[in-house]
Order: sequence, then structure tokens, then C-alpha cells
Amino acid sequence: MMDWDKLRIFHAVAEAGSFTHAGEQLNLSQSAVSRQIAALEEYLQTSLFHRHARGLILTEQGELLYRTAHDVFAKLAMAEAMLTDSKDKPSGELKVTTPVAFGSIWVAPRVREFVDLYPDVSIHLKADDRELDLSMREADVAIRMRKPTQPDLIQRKLITVHNHIYASPEYLRRFGTPSSMEDLAKHRLIVYGEDAPPALADINWLMNTSHRDGPPNPVLRINNVYGVMVAVESGLGVAALPDYMVQGNSRIVRILQDSEGPAFDTYFVYPEELRNSKRIAVFRDFLVRKVAEWKF
Repeated sequence: MMDWDKLRIFHAVAEAGSFTHAGEQLNLSQSAVSRQIAALEEYLQTSLFHRHARGLILTEQGELLYRTAHDVFAKLAMAEAMLTDSKDKPSGELKVTTPVAFGSIWVAPRVREFVDLYPDVSIHLKADDRELDLSMREADVAIRMRKPTQPDLIQRKLITVHNHIYASPEYLRRFGTPSSMEDLAKHRLIVYGEDAPPALADINWLMNTSHRDGPPNPVLRINNVYGVMVAVESGLGVAALPDYMVQGNSRIVRILQDSEGPAFDTYFVYPEELRNSKRIAVFRDFLVRKVAEWKF
């Protein structure tokens, strides 16, 4: 039978892409990790990695073992979470994934209040514009900027997010205030990078709005909505932003009051297997209370 400890080390190496980085995560030396992988390869009578100067690449056999190991460890993590939640009091780590902007601007400032209420629960906030795979336990729960389509996810609508056009007072003093959408062709636009993920499909609606001379040429593309906001604050240009990001921010003002971008609903989602999780229940209820208090 395969050695579980060697399999755990192999999984860490496959995730990290190098013996050194895996060793740092496992608190083992690079040589110790290398020996364990060599022993596993000898036991299986096959190579699991292609070694080269820049790191490690899984062989075909390594890919097969990695997918199997990843599934096994994901199920073990799920079992651990369910066992932890069998206690009377919510406790343990809760991995929460959100888009970068919403996680940084709205969720993170409220974690302190949640932890004060539930000190035995620790939050691991994974701010990422990619949609992490909840079924593979990349996170326990997610806040999604669109309605989930997976049938095995429980979902709860949180809020409807509205988008408008913003600039800084400094920028408007220098370049004037546009009076129509057509005027934007003469202004510096800041937009999300071209590789916007599906969850942010409408993020560049400002660029897609018709103009007499075609879409304007942006002065900056950046693949992070938080970065777009910071660039607007600096006085660089004009951008479309979700309203929740600029609430109470005196360094950004709304312009073209009659122009509104696409609105979208935000959902709190988690796997069916964690339906009875106390950690998830208290965090969900906390967020529902907080959005009810907040004027978006």
C-alpha cells in the first residue's frame, strides 16, 4: 500500500512546483522532500516529475496520481470540517473566497466584528477574481458576483450591486467634467484588463457603450478592480466602479448622473455537504445582517 506521508509530500510538491517551496510549507529540508519523492517513484516504478532548471512538471503518470491525491485530500478536508462542526460551538478555520475588490473593500473591514462575536472561528479570506472550486475545497464558502449555475451549491442572495462612472475632484479640475457619454472619448479612461474572468464579464461596460467615433482608447488597463479605484483616486482618469467601493470616499465623485452600468446580484454560496456547518451558518447570518445595515 502507498505510504500516506509520501503521498502528502508528493501532493505538496505538485502544488508548489518545487522541492524547496514544498519543503518550506511542510517544514522539511529540500533534500528530505527530494528523498521522499525518489522513494515514492521507486515504489511505483515510474517518474512522477520532469526535472528542469525552472522547477518541476508532472509527468503523465504524475498527473494521474496528483488528480487522485487531490480528490482524496479534498474529501478528507471535508470530513475534518464536518467533524469540527459537530461540536456545540462554532470553531475552526473558515476559508472564504471573494472577488478582490469586494473582499478587500467590504468583507475585510467587517472580519474584526465577526471574530469578536465568534473568537473560536478564524477567517482565511482568499481574495481572487477567479472562481475557486468549492467542490475541491479550494474554499469553504464563496461570495460570487453572479448567480451560481452548479446544482450542488446552496446559495443565498446578499445584495444587488450598481455601477456608475467616477473620477477624482483633482482630475475634473484639470480636464473638466464630461457632460455626455460621447464626451468620454476625449477623456482618460481606466478599465479592467482584457482578460476579465467570467464573474466580471460586464466590468468594461463603459468601453462597450456606443460612441460616435468608436470606443475610446483607455489610458490604463489593470486586471484588478481595486487597482482601478486607486488609479481613479490618484487623478489619473475616469472609470466605471461598483458603488460599494466608493461609498463615503471624498477622493472620488460620481459623474454623468443619468448613466448607469449593469446591476448584478451577489450570492453567498457553499457546498451541499456543508449544509449543517455551524461556522458557515453564523458567518452567513452575520453577512446578511451587515448588508441589511449597509446602504449600497
